[in-house]
Amino acid sequence: MNHSTTLPRRAPGAPPEIREPAHVPVAHVVRGGIVEGVHHGSVVVLAADGSVEFRTGDIEAAFYPRSALKPVQAVGLLRAGLPPLDEESLALVAASHSGEERHLATARRILATSGLAEDDLRNVPDLPYGTAERDAWIGRGLGPTRLAQNCSGKHAAMLLTARARGWSLDNYLDPGHPLQWEIAAAVEDLTGQGIAHVTVDGCGAPLFAVSLHGLTRAAARLAKAAPGTDEGRVAHAMREHPELVSGSGRDVARLVRAVPGLLAKDGFEGVQIAALPDGRAVGVKIADGADRARMPVTAAALAHCGIDPDVLAAFATTPVIGGGTTVGTLRAAGALAPPATDAG
Repeated sequence: MNHSTTLPRRAPGAPPEIREPAHVPVAHVVRGGIVEGVHHGSVVVLAADGSVEFRTGDIEAAFYPRSALKPVQAVGLLRAGLPPLDEESLALVAASHSGEERHLATARRILATSGLAEDDLRNVPDLPYGTAERDAWIGRGLGPTRLAQNCSGKHAAMLLTARARGWSLDNYLDPGHPLQWEIAAAVEDLTGQGIAHVTVDGCGAPLFAVSLHGLTRAAARLAKAAPGTDEGRVAHAMREHPELVSGSGRDVARLVRAVPGLLAKDGFEGVQIAALPDGRAVGVKIADGADRARMPVTAAALAHCGIDPDVLAAFATTPVIGGGTTVGTLRAAGALAPPATDAG
């Protein structure tokens, strides 16, 4: 559906152009000293003043942020009237959770604050996202449920907000629903640009196309927001509870724990944002959607922000395995990598 027919225009900037993005090589898969594979993508690094400090690829084309947009959607829900939640619950609103018991319990708690239940959710039923959680779930003979699906926290908050505002519940995922208009307004405000297109995300919620530059600008605004503001509340909850935003042992949670003050969120199809309290921020899109390239490229982008390479070392490469042993690495390449580390 076209943005111009479904959403009110409230952004100061025009929507990004819908075109084939001009992605460039951003990561190499090196096996036995030879570049075996190349991941293309786009990366932007913003300085504290919001200016573009580094860019490679196409950061202005319209794209889908997928779940990396959830922190912005959480701000939109607060602006729309989401009732007060504890920090853990607010972190889950911005989460792509693994389906651990604490994730499910927190989602139930959000629903219960307004007498809602899992049956009120309209997200797509799924198995837990985390590998260990999924295996244990299947081992118990359980099937897909709406609560186990990784976006259940966001959907619970959408229902809670709709009920608080007296809006209909059954169609809260309709792009024309007043709840989604409010969320779209926050997306346009925080990215500083119009929404180029609206489609449906994997969970069933409306998905708004912006640019990688715009998404990263929004991340920076959240990261440097004053305490007590809607943006600041979301950022604080995510920083304090990164395992609720993702899951135990997930790379995004480990990165937040490793870099003090970092705000970070991943998304399907190789999307990652990360931002520091002074407004420095990075945005990553891997063209082929490969998750394995997302974190090494993000680590290289954060190095451009001045983060200590020793802190980033654990995230900068992924082992390439042959015969049960490490025979190479997946690492950042092209303009992201120093010449000395980009050789085959």
